[in-house]
Amino acid sequence: MNGGRERDAPPPPGGWETLSRRRVVDDPHLRLDAEHVRTPHGHEMDPWWVLDFPDWVMVVAITEHQEIVLLRQWRQGIREFVLETPGGVIDQGENALAAAARELLEETGYRGQSPREIGTLLPDGNRNNNRCRIILIEHCQRVADPTPEPGETIEVVVMTRAEIMALLRGGEMESAMHVAALYRGLIVARWIELTT
Repeated sequence: MNGGRERDAPPPPGGWETLSRRRVVDDPHLRLDAEHVRTPHGHEMDPWWVLDFPDWVMVVAITEHQEIVLLRQWRQGIREFVLETPGGVIDQGENALAAAARELLEETGYRGQSPREIGTLLPDGNRNNNRCRIILIEHCQRVADPTPEPGETIEVVVMTRAEIMALLRGGEMESAMHVAALYRGLIVARWIELTT
């Protein structure tokens, strides 16, 4: 599930050794492992909990009119609607660019040109074993109605450059991964310029 990283390989110098691993939860949406680990200083911890998730994509979608396509999505864990970038799981055998184009179309009805991977984020490198790929897709146009999955309650939100900048300055987007992905996308698209 974890994007092909070898969990049984020896750790790099200074890393923790995994002495054993047992699968505690094995569900299509969640795998939970209890690992028995040893630090370089000889301390052993059992269990060390690791969530085995598939890699996923987050899409920074810019329309042909220089707007950003976002989602307002229900998140059951915090019981609130949250403003996010489109995205989702990279299916088995699918590459990140194809997953990004698929998720963008399914969740928003938008399609764009020349998707490109612009970075990777670790959702929680201490407890999760997956990565999040940031994909920039530009020249997006609405070509269909959204087709959300049964577990998705979403509203498509399209924002102008001024609205996005006000949103980021005001801290109204609270999901850390989505904020980081959006900033990276806006920097690469040259909407935000970093000065030294």
